Amino acid sequence: MDWPAWLIIFGATFVLMELAAWALHKYVMHGFLWSLHRDHHVKPKNQKWERNDLFALFFSIPSFLFILADSLWKIPWLGAIGFGIMAYGGAYFLIHEVIIHRRVKLIPRFNNWYLEALNSAHKLHHSNLEKYNSVSFSMLVVSLPYFKKAWRRNRKR
Repeated sequence: MDWPAWLIIFGATFVLMELAAWALHKYVMHGFLWSLHRDHHVKPKNQKWERNDLFALFFSIPSFLFILADSLWKIPWLGAIGFGIMAYGGAYFLIHEVIIHRRVKLIPRFNNWYLEALNSAHKLHHSNLEKYNSVSFSMLVVSLPYFKKAWRRNRKR
């Protein structure tokens, strides 16, 4: 497989992971697996780890298996999918855990219209502590009004 085809599959997988994450967040995490996701919205005191963190393991398994299959049987498009899933997981970790929730303090607070829009949408999502009636389930792409508001705020600075 040539590099352009590999990169297209990798990129498409990354983009599709945002759609998959949105659907899983809305229909699974706020659905039948709310018991695992609940502590991400309603945090018990002095708890470093959340049951919600198990979802990272859930996503790492197919990524690992696709990369392993490519390594063992030389099927590059499976590796591209596996690395696309892994790259999305890395982006998710950086945005969600490091920048928004600051569970890992690797970088200083942001001053960027894009990250502010993501943070605003995520705060609105977390303003609802219940399983139902929540909004903004995606991570890297949010509704246009959040971007417009953050853009205007940053332009005024």
